[in-house]
Amino acid sequence: MSGGSEKKSYEGRAITVTFEAVRCLHAAECVRGLPEVFAPGKRPWIRPDGAAADRLADVVRRCPSGALRYELADGGTEIPDRPTRITRGSTGQLTVGGELSVETAEGPRAETRAVLCGCARSRRQPYCDHSGPRGR
Repeated sequence: MSGGSEKKSYEGRAITVTFEAVRCLHAAECVRGLPEVFAPGKRPWIRPDGAAADRLADVVRRCPSGALRYELADGGTEIPDRPTRITRGSTGQLTVGGELSVETAEGPRAETRAVLCGCARSRRQPYCDHSGPRGR
């Protein structure tokens, strides 16, 4: 993954949402799921207190790339899907969900969701960035 992995946290009373922009593939599950929390045209664009923590956690888990994550104020975090599942998308990327250890240039990363490159053209290896010929 080139350029590092800058993350930004948005803290609410009951839940903190973390966003890693370089991982975002703009599936828009967040915006469709909770537009009152995820508003790209506003600053801050994530407002965790705009919905109940359990509802927000459900929507964050829909983010296929793993760009969004959460931690509950009581210390609870996302529980990985079991069994781990892997699907290939129409543009070649691999969408993976479960208890994962992804090897990156910075070392292994524990993940619960990721979209991995299936064409070897991504500049953010091993993550997909839609650089491949069918992703444009």
